[in-house]
Amino acid sequence: MLFNSLTFLYFFPLVVGFYFLLPHRFRWALLLASSYYFYMCWRAEYVLLILFSTMVDYFTAQMMYKTAVQGARRFWLSISIITNMGILFGFKYFNLFNDSTRAVFEYYNIFYGIPEFQLLLPIGISFYTLQTMGYSVDVYRGEIKPEKHFGIFALYVSFFPQLVAGPIERASRLLPQFYKHINFDFERVQSGLRLMLWGFFKKLVIADRLAVFVNSVYNNSGDFEGLPIILATYFFAVQVYCDFSGYSDIAIGAARVLGIDLMKNFDRPFAAKSISDLWRRWHISLSTWFRDYFYISLGGNRAGRSRWYFNLFMVFLISGLWHGAGWHYLVWGGMHGFYLIFGILTHSFRENLVNKLRLKAVPAIHHFIQVFTVFHLFVFSLIVFRANSLPEAWLMIGKSINFSGPQLQQCLTIMNGYEFLIAFLAIAFMEAVQYWHAIYGLKSFFEKSPLILRWSAYYSLIFAIWILGEFNQTEFFYFQF
Repeated sequence: MLFNSLTFLYFFPLVVGFYFLLPHRFRWALLLASSYYFYMCWRAEYVLLILFSTMVDYFTAQMMYKTAVQGARRFWLSISIITNMGILFGFKYFNLFNDSTRAVFEYYNIFYGIPEFQLLLPIGISFYTLQTMGYSVDVYRGEIKPEKHFGIFALYVSFFPQLVAGPIERASRLLPQFYKHINFDFERVQSGLRLMLWGFFKKLVIADRLAVFVNSVYNNSGDFEGLPIILATYFFAVQVYCDFSGYSDIAIGAARVLGIDLMKNFDRPFAAKSISDLWRRWHISLSTWFRDYFYISLGGNRAGRSRWYFNLFMVFLISGLWHGAGWHYLVWGGMHGFYLIFGILTHSFRENLVNKLRLKAVPAIHHFIQVFTVFHLFVFSLIVFRANSLPEAWLMIGKSINFSGPQLQQCLTIMNGYEFLIAFLAIAFMEAVQYWHAIYGLKSFFEKSPLILRWSAYYSLIFAIWILGEFNQTEFFYFQF
């Protein structure tokens, strides 16, 4: 089920209504049934994968807790990780591995008879797999006790607002909330609905509108060069941000209506002043997951400098591959690993240059240069990320610097001037609202403003979505991961 579907428009109010009508002890069952139904609306049989993963992680966590023998605990943790990674590899990465192996064999004229498997990638598998593995690791480390109630644990794995695209929640944070006695609170519900509305604006008015231009260019790379490629890449940066942060806003808002607090997943990433700052602001739940469960396990920065660089680079390589089963995703992750390491290596040089140019005497200019540089490094990497393959990415990078031909006319054949105007005004409005929120805070604005002003703002946003939104029920971009 898509958030931006008519089905969800009926589904969510019904769940909320029954949730607050039911006694507390039955609410977990309602949420669990609703979550499974939410997922089964996409493909019913794949809910068995979630159930199987849930059962394995529930059982292995119980076994880890029952023994103090380190070897036995490590064995049960291995069962959990191998099972989850096996499912993920089989559905998401097998064909990439299989095709690459076939290419090597064919290069040496060796027969390779293993066919490609035609399996549909289960939506959300990368998200709930990391969430359940994080739970197993936390139990193994002794940071949490295993959840005894199987139904509550199943709800932790499948909670519908964040099931298919996060945020990737920690068990220590989410599980206790399912035990809280939550009463209906109008202010909290209003706050959640307000955040959902903002998420729908970003998705329907901005992301889906820009997607028309981006898809036209990137899915027909041989037909475009120069300005259309550059504009499509800038648009994609905004599209993927609005699409994914819009999903996160809707998920966090929907959970807030139910009295559940999900972690913040985006924090104005285009205002980042360094690559490390960018990844503290973009997909925060994934960045912190890789930091806590992979980077630290590799040794973090506790080893020598060379090993530290290796650990950083490996984290970004794996996080790139997490995004998709394609070599271009691996290269994209490697680019960000290189950005980060290069930034560390050149830190002293850059600080000396800033001091010589006395840029710190003019903080606004210094800040602008930092943000401008980081944003464009990110945008450049998105050519590799969005391209359909690695060879296509190199082709588009080369063609992006060719400015011959009627390129402006090509752009206007994809989107007319009116649609461009709507897109740019919507982006400007979003940036103004986010800037205002960062400086002054919108919560205090809505609390202190007169009732007529608040409701005028709500209805204006609803009207803008209704009139300007793209209601073609486009999937959220991160569903494919």
